[in-house]
Amino acid sequence: MTNSSTTITDEFGLQNVYSVEPTTYIDPNHLNHRKEGEVANGRWAMIGFIAAIGAYATTGQIIPGFF
Repeated sequence: MTNSSTTITDEFGLQNVYSVEPTTYIDPNHLNHRKEGEVANGRWAMIGFIAAIGAYATTGQIIPGFF
């Protein structure tokens, strides 16, 4: 098996050009954006749930005009 910095060639002459993975870098600020996104999604879900209850209370249908 022949090794170089970016490829590996096996005994059959096949090459794997993606054999060496790049080092990963995690931006610490990115983790804060994920938390803010989760909070926003939760709030939108609560608004949707209240809207569904309001629609059911006023029309008697879960999705007005559909069911």
